[in-house]
Amino acid sequence: MPKLPKKPVPLKLRSGGKTDVRAQLAALCYRYKGDKLQVCLVTTRNTGRWIMPRGWPTHKNTPAQGAAIEAYEEAGVKGIAHPNSIGAYSYDKPMGDGVMPVMVVVYAIRVTETKKVWPEKKERKRKWMSPKKAAQHMDELGARQIVARFDPSSLDIAPSPA
Repeated sequence: MPKLPKKPVPLKLRSGGKTDVRAQLAALCYRYKGDKLQVCLVTTRNTGRWIMPRGWPTHKNTPAQGAAIEAYEEAGVKGIAHPNSIGAYSYDKPMGDGVMPVMVVVYAIRVTETKKVWPEKKERKRKWMSPKKAAQHMDELGARQIVARFDPSSLDIAPSPA
């Protein structure tokens, strides 16, 4: 059985040229309003589609930390990032005159703070909704399935601060 690292390590999926599969991190940001579970979606900059906050990993942060950074930059939310991914999906990202395959690894972020002003506020809309309604607003099948099935009580590991 392979030995697991003691703490999470940065995500490395790409090995070479621009045609390889690229990796992104997404944040499934959630909170409770009363007893109702809500998730946060943001619009994309160009098309206005509803997505989970997501972005490219960096070598300085673990994937969960990277997802938490994207949650703040794109949605203006801060919270506790769960260290293990809750799922992954793929999509084709338009690039120039072609497309690039992207694998997105999703991390749950329990939101503890919602900012009125954040880095990409002027570029995106933020909306809280039930997981079922959020999934209906999303285009990417894999992302829809992760959001629609999300249940924070299924997180089997204690969250760690991002």
